[in-house]
Amino acid sequence: MFVLAHRGASKAAPENTLAAFRLGFEMGAHGLEFDTYQVDGEIVVIHDRWLNRTTNGSGRVVDQTLSYLRSLNAGNGEPIPLLVEALQCLPESTLCNVEIKGMTNPESWLARLLECCDIAQINPDSLLISSFNHRWLLSLKQLRPTLKLGALTANIELNSLRFARELAPWSVNYALDTIEETEVKRAQEAGYKVLVYTVDNPEDMLLLQSWGVDGIFTNKPDLALATLK
Repeated sequence: MFVLAHRGASKAAPENTLAAFRLGFEMGAHGLEFDTYQVDGEIVVIHDRWLNRTTNGSGRVVDQTLSYLRSLNAGNGEPIPLLVEALQCLPESTLCNVEIKGMTNPESWLARLLECCDIAQINPDSLLISSFNHRWLLSLKQLRPTLKLGALTANIELNSLRFARELAPWSVNYALDTIEETEVKRAQEAGYKVLVYTVDNPEDMLLLQSWGVDGIFTNKPDLALATLK
């Protein structure tokens, strides 16, 4: 079962920072997940729509200039990373889930992703691109059919995986509180990987492993790896 560091090793370091990403890999995580917004033609790494919780700034992320965002402290003196910086810290052959929280338009987002991958010397089709906005994902798929997509679900079930079939994702990513063993089997029989977020409790980790889940997102990759030996 894949263990992906959710926003990095975010229980031990400031979430969605390069320090958290590096620590997650030092702990042995098989992969990484982080969140992104498109701002000023750039893609920045941050989870919330508002700056207040994770930085010393204020206001909505998408209303700011890139220079202002880059001036902020995202915890322990860490700046808000750029996508290219996050990609550059990935070990070779690592599963990386780039979640889209905010996008100006699919064409410019994809163009910038490809530029960042070129700089970081990463195959863009090796990344897992996910979002709760499945329309964005479908647009990206139409622009670049080889992209590996992750359809995020929360409390809205993909009824009979209908939209998932149209999207043809690599994975369906379920919230821990909504997933059941029958849904795991249904999705896998339809040809999709099943990833579950956010799993920090050892009992949940072992239960999901017994169900045959393909991977988990966790804020505690060290605990997960020790539990799932």
